[in-house]
This record gives sequence, C-alpha cells and structure tokens, in this order.
Amino acid sequence: MHKKPLPEHYQDFRDALVAWFKKYQRDMPWRNTDDPYRIWISEVMLQQTQVKKVVGYYERFIERFPDVQRLAVAPLQDVLKVWEGLGYYARARNLHKAAQVIVNELDGKVPQDYATFRKLPGVGDYSAAAVQSIAFDAPYAAVDGNIKRVLARLFLMDAPINDAKSAKLFQAKADELLDQNVPGLFNQAMMELGATMCRPQSPVCLVCPVNSFCEAFHTGYQAEFPKRRETKPVPEHHIAVGVIYRAGEVLITQRQLDGLLGGLWEFPGGQLADGETAETACIRHIADVVNLSVTNVRYLTRVRHAYTHFKVVVDVFECDYQAGEVVLNGPRDAKWIEVAALRDYPLPRVTHKFLDEL
Repeated sequence: MHKKPLPEHYQDFRDALVAWFKKYQRDMPWRNTDDPYRIWISEVMLQQTQVKKVVGYYERFIERFPDVQRLAVAPLQDVLKVWEGLGYYARARNLHKAAQVIVNELDGKVPQDYATFRKLPGVGDYSAAAVQSIAFDAPYAAVDGNIKRVLARLFLMDAPINDAKSAKLFQAKADELLDQNVPGLFNQAMMELGATMCRPQSPVCLVCPVNSFCEAFHTGYQAEFPKRRETKPVPEHHIAVGVIYRAGEVLITQRQLDGLLGGLWEFPGGQLADGETAETACIRHIADVVNLSVTNVRYLTRVRHAYTHFKVVVDVFECDYQAGEVVLNGPRDAKWIEVAALRDYPLPRVTHKFLDEL
C-alpha cells in the first residue's frame, strides 16, 4: 500500500528503514566501534570517496594513528604519506590541525558538542552532524550526496542536488524526517539506503524497504530524480615536468601547505604557454621554479589524470643538471634524493603514474 511521505507516516518510514539497516547493513570497520575519534576519521575519509577504497586506508590510518593524541604529535608528512592516493589532501591536513586543537585546547577528547566540534578545522555541516549523531546520538540530520538523492526521490524534490542554493531545502527536509530517538542509526541507514538501494543509476526499487513511502517509485519517475544543474565541461591543462638528475640523485619540490595537493612532493614543472613545445616549457619552468639550467633533455612518457574540476595531460622529461643553485619560486621546499627514496615521500597520484619508468 502506498503511503505518501506525509508527516503522519514519518514514524512508519523511520521504523521500516532502521529495521532494514539493523538486519542488512554492510560490515565496515568503523561500524564496530563507538570511539568518536575513529568514527570521525571514517566520516572524513568517506567524503567524496567510495567505501571500497576507504576501508584499507582507514585500517592503515588507525593502525598508525590509533588515537587523537598520536595523530596530533605525528609530523604532517607522515599523515600525508598514509593518506597518499586517497585524494582531497586538505582533509588530511585539516584532520591533523584539528587533532592538535583537541589535544592542546579541548582536553584531548573529541568534543561531544555540535558547536565546538563544528568549529574544528575542516569540519562542515555534514561531518558535524554525522559524527555527533553516530558517536553521541545527538539529534542532527546528516545530509550527503546519497541522502539528497533519497530525499529527492522520496518527495519528488525539484531542487538540483549540485546547486549550493538547494542545501537549505534538503537540510530542512532531512531535519523533518530525522528519527530523534536513534539519530545516529537513522543517518547511517539513510546513507546505506542511498549507497546500496537508491543508487544513482538503476535503483533497486522493488526490494527497497521504504518503497511504499516513495513518490518517485509510486509515479515511476525514479530516473527523473534527483535533478542536476548543468555544469560546464571540465577544462584540460597541458603540463610539462622535469626529472633532474645530479650525481645519482633527483630533485623534488614540496607544494605549499594550502591549496590542491598541499604539502605533497613532486618534480618541478608547469603549464605550457600558447604555441610552446612541452620540452621548452619543461626547461623554462625548471629555470623559473628552482633556478636551475639543465641539459640532455629527453622525453620519458605522457600520463593523464583527472581531478574534480579539471584534467591534466603531463609530458614527463628526464634531464641532467647543468648549472645553478636551487632558489625556490613557488614551492616551500626542495631536496635532492635518491630515486629509491621517492617512495618515502607523499607524492600526487599523477606522479605515481610514471614512477615505475624512472
């Protein structure tokens, strides 16, 4: 029997959803703990990253930094190295900063207070609601991409899920629907429903535990929802980088701590100018970024990589040091190291794509 998702039916919806979740939830390492620190780490890792990728990273991270004290005193480079390959590195830098705030200013305990927790570096509305509800059963509705999709289909919401202006609408609807008695379980159940049943493509509506409440299922409009605002095509940048050899070592530079890939190490390089060849750009950027001149420039390979808002095509060259002292224009640090030692440094994924060829 179809029950429109009206407030008088919300408790029936909540009960059905939570009962399903208790029985069918996937086994995840962060679901077997009530430690707020571990729940927080998992929620940060799960932002914009698929569960199957997160599991291994989560286990390695917790093994290395089992509590907030250990994370706070660890060098940032160690934290970035464990995070390497997971992407969105600002998450790791902010976790590290927030751990230091917790240890130095908050008695070494993850705050059991929404407002205090929300003020920590890197904590947004979603992670504050998720952690406070799951760890402390505080009544805050978490709204991520999965939950927006569920809400859009349940209520046939026309607001585009990728438009910042829609956030308040989805939050208000989630707040209304939240099970105040078991907010943590309910939030997790909504996320699980979006991830396993109410999927972006081919939702499995026939076996959905709450399909009797769903307007999209009832009207056959599942494929029409959620709505999305059209986005511009993703730009592609052409980049040249140089692996400079000197006395059996290569030069790596460290990016500034803020911004994309902040704190990671890479080979010097940069974007091609109009009409410039990749080889010329490589030589120009080496002179500009690290003040060195090089000789015997030879092409190594081309790699491609996609970030969230742009793509890169990278032409990689090997070359030999000719003259000059390293003077940095852009990077925060530089080191000459043996090729074998590259594995000890946190490197961007795009660099890993050609590391084996060196």
